[in-house]
Amino acid sequence: MEIINITKNQACRFLLRKQGLSGAYQFKGKQGIMEYIRQAGCIQFDPVDVCGKNAELVLQSRIKGFSKEMLTDLLYQDRVLVDYFDKNLSVLPVSDWPYFERFRKQHLQWERSHKVIHEAQEQVKNYIASHGPVCSADLDMPDKVDWYWSRTKLSRAVLEHMYFTGELAVHHKSGSIKYYDLIETCIPETILSKPDPYPDEHDHQTWRVLRRIGAVGLMWNRASDAWLNIGGLKSAERNAVFTRLIEEEKIRKVQIDGIKEELYMLAVDIPLARQCKENKNWKKRCEFIAPLDNLLWDRKLIQALFGFDYKWEIYTPADKRRYGHYVLPVIYGDHFVGRIETSADRKSNRLLVKNLWFEPGIKRTKTMDEAIDAAINRFSIFNQCMEIVTEE
Repeated sequence: MEIINITKNQACRFLLRKQGLSGAYQFKGKQGIMEYIRQAGCIQFDPVDVCGKNAELVLQSRIKGFSKEMLTDLLYQDRVLVDYFDKNLSVLPVSDWPYFERFRKQHLQWERSHKVIHEAQEQVKNYIASHGPVCSADLDMPDKVDWYWSRTKLSRAVLEHMYFTGELAVHHKSGSIKYYDLIETCIPETILSKPDPYPDEHDHQTWRVLRRIGAVGLMWNRASDAWLNIGGLKSAERNAVFTRLIEEEKIRKVQIDGIKEELYMLAVDIPLARQCKENKNWKKRCEFIAPLDNLLWDRKLIQALFGFDYKWEIYTPADKRRYGHYVLPVIYGDHFVGRIETSADRKSNRLLVKNLWFEPGIKRTKTMDEAIDAAINRFSIFNQCMEIVTEE
């Protein structure tokens, strides 16, 4: 089978174009959100909101005209997206619900305090049926139980257990508080009644790996954070999956100048990769990238291709940080040109621009500076801020 040979620059151009991060916007409005998430399989959710939650940040960099309300509507009004586990906690198409049946069954084996939680399930189910969506504070269950990493209120443990095992869904959120409802009120019976399309473990792993390669664009056959939460995917299993996908001609090998290891892309992406061999004069955009963005799922790959070393320092002690608490990579054209630290002051409706660091060797131009300023303005609107304040 022919190996695709490209340079690093072409690989970078392909990745950014595939991700909808370069050239003219490929994705627009709510339809564009669905198109991108179907392409990616899922986008990672994180509740921290310094300048937008991670899932919102992923979309604001790709979707023309994106607003946070669009994602909320798709999740909790239109219900074509759902909160559940894929690459950790994620947002994924509701149509993919049947594929994660094994995950819901597995939670029964992982959890603690089984007896107490199971005894309380029917009470919670009846309460929700009578009162509608609830959060843990709505339930009169103050007792503490052992739960994952620590002890917690029984009400929280029961709700989370029923959510993990697919009896409840997130009906809506108020800030960071989740309100749960019975699954049948949130997901159509036509989807709930569908069997697991891949009951065989190997078939399921194959589907997940193919999906993750498409979510990033290029991947190598080695240990990577991009494979997180694919059960049982050790080296032998991963090798078997890659062999199968190559034999089925669903992926193709890619050799990149200066990188020893072969990479892989979806076979359907070959035309785009060939387009990116040509130095097309695509419009240069400036975008701020989410800390858990699909593009960054394998940071070693990003460093190998772009020469950009990124670490999300939110959990790094302040005195050991190189940059800041919540720093977003900055893309301009086909390159990572810097990092920006911003925060949205919700009380005063101001976007605080705390720091902007440029990568070594980046030559600033008037056009680049104007593009960054325009991106900051868009970011302020995205965060519903009326004023931009640059801290000295």
